[in-house]
Amino acid sequence: MTITASQVNELRQRTGVSMMLCKKALEEAGGDEEKAIDILRQKGEAKAATKAGRDTSEGIIVAKVSDDKAAIVQLSCETDFVAKNEEFIAIANAAADVALKEGAEAAKSSQEQPIKDLFTKLGENMSIEIKVLEGEGIGHYIHSNSKIGALVQLKGSDVERARDIAMQVAAMNPEVTNPEDVSDDSVAKEKEIWKVQLKEEGKPEEIMDKIMMGKERKFREESALMKQSYVKDGEKTVEQYLEGNSVTEFIRMSI
Repeated sequence: MTITASQVNELRQRTGVSMMLCKKALEEAGGDEEKAIDILRQKGEAKAATKAGRDTSEGIIVAKVSDDKAAIVQLSCETDFVAKNEEFIAIANAAADVALKEGAEAAKSSQEQPIKDLFTKLGENMSIEIKVLEGEGIGHYIHSNSKIGALVQLKGSDVERARDIAMQVAAMNPEVTNPEDVSDDSVAKEKEIWKVQLKEEGKPEEIMDKIMMGKERKFREESALMKQSYVKDGEKTVEQYLEGNSVTEFIRMSI
């Protein structure tokens, strides 16, 4: 039978084993994931397989910028003890270095074996996520506990302001850049809730549409980075702080 890339990736996420070994195990198991895990155990991958599925709610965030390129890495583990391990931290930093030079996928591949080796040594499940931004005007921010980080790219090259907005993103966790970016599906779900709430409050039918419009506007603005109150100066919105500049893209990671 044909083994799909998604099947291989799912087994890899559960076991921490390389893509090639996962594919071979799935082929041998006829596509049965649980049998494939047993096969990996039999071939000396037992520790990774038996630890798979445990919650990775600890870890670190690392971000690096070089010229007009930035990389952010989230390396997750099970305990804060491992998150402070020097080898664990070294993997996150190495991944960021490779990502800056060769991209996110190459960085993930480069750290597969180090993660597997440390997994076996420390006995904890681990996972890694890497994202890259390219272009001018990129700023980054990592919170002091290394649990929250962000990258921001501005349309106009202004690294200092980009860094400030990266701090904003890390602190305030916006969903989108602009109010119009909020999906219609998200608005529709909220509207259903508002309708019930307004009926229970006994609001007159004739003003319901006007109230709903106001609620939608507020919901969109509260979800949007540009309309948020700027964390360093509550008298301004992010949009006002940027003084005509705009956010091209932002990435936020958190443990």
